[in-house]
Amino acid sequence: MAELKVNIGNLELKNPVMTASGTFGYGIEYSDFINIERLGGIFVKGTTAEHREGNNYPRLAETPSGMLNAVGLQNKGADYFVEKIYPEIRDYDTHMIVNVSGSSIESYVECAEKIVQLDKIPAIELNISCPNVKEGGMAFGVTCQGAAEVVKAVRKVYPKVLIVKLSPNVTDIAEIAKAVEAEGADSVSLINTLLGMAINPETRKPVLSTITGGLSGPAVKPVALRMVWQTYKAVKIPIIGLGGISDWRDAVEFMLAGATAIQVGTYNFIDPTASIRIIDGLNDYCDRHGFNSVSELTGALL
Repeated sequence: MAELKVNIGNLELKNPVMTASGTFGYGIEYSDFINIERLGGIFVKGTTAEHREGNNYPRLAETPSGMLNAVGLQNKGADYFVEKIYPEIRDYDTHMIVNVSGSSIESYVECAEKIVQLDKIPAIELNISCPNVKEGGMAFGVTCQGAAEVVKAVRKVYPKVLIVKLSPNVTDIAEIAKAVEAEGADSVSLINTLLGMAINPETRKPVLSTITGGLSGPAVKPVALRMVWQTYKAVKIPIIGLGGISDWRDAVEFMLAGATAIQVGTYNFIDPTASIRIIDGLNDYCDRHGFNSVSELTGALL
């Protein structure tokens, strides 16, 4: 049986399979379907310093081989997470990682300062790339300067593992990755959703209340793979790959392209057991191909 442990900075994961923020709640919602402690980690629902209602409905739309969402980071804020959610999830035997978002550098820092006090939260994922937050969330992630500034500010107050989630809505994602690496990011996760839209031809109106939203699902996988491969050649820090992963084959592709670990996102809505099947599939793949450790797959593209 292959060794499944991998490292993201100084964070050791029992296996490289994790769940993506916004698609798995706080993990406990899925505990009736799977043993969530088998996961390498769970990236919990996006958290902001303040309470957010999110965007108006409708904010979800099915598209060919994918899904558009414009939820808009609906959450009850960092204080609610600390007081109500954290006590419910702190004792699970897997890594609970908080996705931190903001509409200004100050709000990112404020949220990170609250999360860093939680001893059972070993890492945060800094979301500088959400296309649904008009106040500036997207702007940070689409320029090297913007990405570097927010990472530099959060790094000053957050000494634990800092993962930065990158936007695909850029010209050169490798340059953005190098910019956040230079400011102290321990890892990058990519990709977040691609900007898209859907139109109802009968009403001649956009399907989403926000007109545009984030495209996820199998449709984005080829773009995500390309960006992981480009980033792997540009940085030395570990990459967490995501975007259209539905089975172990997809996970292997992302690791061959350069990912150390992966996240399962939209497919959780289709099959809540997908992540567990991927763990088992990775183990079988390593055994069949003579890999002693799953970490040997990273960047092993021939």
